[in-house]
Amino acid sequence: MPWTLNDYPSSLKNLPHSAKKKAIDIANTLVDEGYSEGRAIPIATKQAEEWYTHASEEERKKYEERGEPKKNKTEYPSRPELLDTDELVVPQDNQWAVQPKTAKKADKLFSTKEEAIEHGKSIAKNKETQLHVYRKDNSIEDTFDYRTK
Repeated sequence: MPWTLNDYPSSLKNLPHSAKKKAIDIANTLVDEGYSEGRAIPIATKQAEEWYTHASEEERKKYEERGEPKKNKTEYPSRPELLDTDELVVPQDNQWAVQPKTAKKADKLFSTKEEAIEHGKSIAKNKETQLHVYRKDNSIEDTFDYRTK
């Protein structure tokens, strides 16, 4: 179900307006990517609250002016089978790629390994999977485990 500012989960009702809008955007995107609604809402709420805390007043205002939240169905097809797959940080063409273990191409490329690791940690935490960080020689350097026990 695509949520809107007129129709959203009651758990979002006490959020400031811009945080609520951000949570709706994030939740709609997560559902598009194959997350269940029950899992998407708490993830989206947490991320929206963090965004609101760190965003300047000007950033919040600009976000408010963008109009209605995004609807479900992004331009990319959903790949729910990747939701339970560990994430990888791997070297790729003098950059660092973040991608699901079974994916054929990277979700995102970064100029520094540190940026890639932070992005990978965020994804792995949300998916409750592991993040495997590789060195340039393709040997494993580190593993971060975000699976629930």
